[in-house]
Amino acid sequence: MMKKKVVTLLCTAVLTGSMIAGCGSASSAASSASAASSSASSASSAAAEVTEAASSSEEVETVSSSSVSADQAAADKVAALIDKIYVQERTDTTDEDCKAAKEAWDALTDTQKALVEGEYADPDYFGRDTGDASKDDPLNEDGIGENEILVCSFGTSYNDSRVQDIGGIEKALQAAYPDWSVRRAFTAQIIINHIQARDNEVIDNMDQALQRAVDNGVKNLLIQPTHLMHGAEYDELSEAVSKYADKFDSVKIAEPLLGEVGSDTSVVNEDKQNVAKILTATAVEKAGYDSLDAAAADGTAFVFMGHGTSHEANITYDQMQTEMNDLGYKNVFIGTVEGKPADTECSAVIQKVHDAGYKKVILRDLMVVAGDHANNDMAGDDSDSWKSQFNASGFFDSVDAQLEGMGRIPDIEQIYVSHTKAAMDSDATVSSSSEAN
Repeated sequence: MMKKKVVTLLCTAVLTGSMIAGCGSASSAASSASAASSSASSASSAAAEVTEAASSSEEVETVSSSSVSADQAAADKVAALIDKIYVQERTDTTDEDCKAAKEAWDALTDTQKALVEGEYADPDYFGRDTGDASKDDPLNEDGIGENEILVCSFGTSYNDSRVQDIGGIEKALQAAYPDWSVRRAFTAQIIINHIQARDNEVIDNMDQALQRAVDNGVKNLLIQPTHLMHGAEYDELSEAVSKYADKFDSVKIAEPLLGEVGSDTSVVNEDKQNVAKILTATAVEKAGYDSLDAAAADGTAFVFMGHGTSHEANITYDQMQTEMNDLGYKNVFIGTVEGKPADTECSAVIQKVHDAGYKKVILRDLMVVAGDHANNDMAGDDSDSWKSQFNASGFFDSVDAQLEGMGRIPDIEQIYVSHTKAAMDSDATVSSSSEAN
């Protein structure tokens, strides 16, 4: 468009000059011709300036476009590297891939970091502040000895939660059983890779931890899951352990936090009862109330949000609600972020709390670790978080959240300690997968 304007301006100037030269007397014509010549010269000069300006503008646009393209290309490279390590299987190149992703991220400008977006990648993968990883102990040392307690967790990339929740359970077990070596394994390779890439902290997966035990000559291996229930993760853990069972003198697996599942919603074991009492008492104290009844009198309800599962163990959440009801905890409600079982879905819980007449809500995670689900799905600022949905309902005067995993509660840690002791004292051992077949 700029070039067309230049040509038009030039043609107009020349035409104007010609018209002036063709009118009036000879002297006038001469004078006019001179003026026309001058005018044409000025027009030509102006046209040159416009052309130069247009050329300069086009160059600026090209440079700007090139800069944006380069920024996006750099961001896309990092996104691709993050997506490559956002996988559940460890590969021969995982260590190199984690290192490459972090180095590429560190080389980005702040502008470029904001552009990172992939199938799983976003700026928070490396950019979110989750605490100081240096405070954590991955418990991957050798020199284990003959007796090992392997604490198996799903895992979390939230550093502070890993230290307080998972680390709290590990420390409690080591204190209770000083003659045993406590080691760690995570079942989520995605999380292991995230921590390794971002913080350069290496945590064993199940195969690595079990092979470490074999290489160290462990004879008696006891697996203590930090899982909440006998769900899909517990089943996968049991299968992984069975492949190594014939490499030890004895292999035992202790109960998860809530123990056996039970046949229906009315079947509640001692573990569930104890967890219900401990979790509620902790939440009430943190909220500043003298008792749960005092909170109810103040119009406050407590909503404990678990994960939810499509596994048959999803009945566990209804059993926890049954236990709360049996204990007379009328202002305590159980929900799940996955909405399984269906009656624990967020909108259903909102309606229950509203129908019960409570005007204040305190959300707290029914999870061993206060990780991504607690921080984002429960207490996050996005419109689909539980806190946002409770507020958006318009039913409540206030909605607050407590971000604390159960793994940091001393009485909860002692339930794991008792489960470990029960497994030690039991004659039940894990059969190898070859024997099972």
